Amino acid sequence: MAGKTDQTDWVRLHAMTDEEAEANALADPDNLPLSAEQLAAAPRMPRIKIIRRALKLTQEEFSVRYHIPLGTLRDWEQGRSEPDQPARAYLKVIAVDPEGTAAALRKGAA
Repeated sequence: MAGKTDQTDWVRLHAMTDEEAEANALADPDNLPLSAEQLAAAPRMPRIKIIRRALKLTQEEFSVRYHIPLGTLRDWEQGRSEPDQPARAYLKVIAVDPEGTAAALRKGAA
């Protein structure tokens, strides 16, 4: 990207206290905080790592049991990518009925 310059004043940014940074963020008209209603209406991302740990499964075990590629699972858990809508729905099904989901997948493989 020839000709692109960094407009960020890193020295000033690093010198800011947390309170100054928060005040500046709140004063930014392009970055208004969400209201309680907006937050409540926002779609929730399934917490994949919490689901997996509640089932006492390693990433590898969860991947095999629920037919999710291991790399994909790792990317989701580490925030490198997010599940698409069908994957989110599938994760909700796993969270609600993990044993039934695993059983259905075993029957489908037979």
